[in-house]
Amino acid sequence: MPAIRRSFPVALGAAALTALLAACGAGGDGSGGAPPAGDPAPGGAAPTESVPTVSRDDALAAMVPQEIASDGVLQFGLDASYPPNEFTDTDGTTIIGMDVDLGTAIAQKLGLEAQFENTSFDGIIPGVEAGNYEISMSSFTINDERVQAVDMISYFTAGTSIAVAAGNPQNVNPDDLCGLAVGVQRGTIQVEDLTARNEACRAAGKPEIQMSELQQQTDVTLALTANRIVAMLADSPVISYAETTTQGAVEQIGETYDTAPYGIVVKKNQGEFAEAIRAALQSLMDDGTYAAILEKWNVSDGAISTAEIRS
Repeated sequence: MPAIRRSFPVALGAAALTALLAACGAGGDGSGGAPPAGDPAPGGAAPTESVPTVSRDDALAAMVPQEIASDGVLQFGLDASYPPNEFTDTDGTTIIGMDVDLGTAIAQKLGLEAQFENTSFDGIIPGVEAGNYEISMSSFTINDERVQAVDMISYFTAGTSIAVAAGNPQNVNPDDLCGLAVGVQRGTIQVEDLTARNEACRAAGKPEIQMSELQQQTDVTLALTANRIVAMLADSPVISYAETTTQGAVEQIGETYDTAPYGIVVKKNQGEFAEAIRAALQSLMDDGTYAAILEKWNVSDGAISTAEIRS
């Protein structure tokens, strides 16, 4: 079964998703909170590198449905707690990240202004289906269940990585987390990963993993730097970014695994809208804007060369 990063299957529907996610609370001692004095913050500020200016493409703009284009705005829904993909700047309000820069460039290519609304991750796809958001870029991995509900346009690849405190003082073995306090963001594939690992722990007669499910990835990173957990699992760009923004306080152990594509989310049956998004993204890939944005956020390893629609 392919990895499903940052969500449970969308085919469950909005009500079932809400009920399922509500049953998954934060556990263990990784409860977040402020880091001890002198500890680095887990998010970090925006890099200072600029990206190329994007010009409107009249042919692509004409493909956007009138009900979306009429106000001149492309409304994105996202969960801004997943650096470097989407998170809030040091002012606590401005939303930044790789997905924000890419989304802004796509909107500009279509002659629109990008606006980003921060919301809970589990409500984004139901919100797109309901028309509350016109589009979403929030690190959604493409999978068969999800494309039954929405159309998705591939734009990046990521896998799961494991991080520990610098130097791995607890001698954590990435292949054996039994009995350890491990943090993950609520609702991600990493929850399912640890659940499967726990089954293996029980079968081997070992103590279960003490899984801490926290609402935001920044809380998970903070819990690790504050020594409330001994390891965390997250998407590979998130772990890579955490290594650089915590002043070396955390480090990856083992290899990244279960690599799969991210997809831009749009509502089904909107004429040429999905193709307009795909073509705009492909244009950014072809002219170097896409590569410049990924380089800005130090996530070039996840680049793809062709944008494709899954519907």
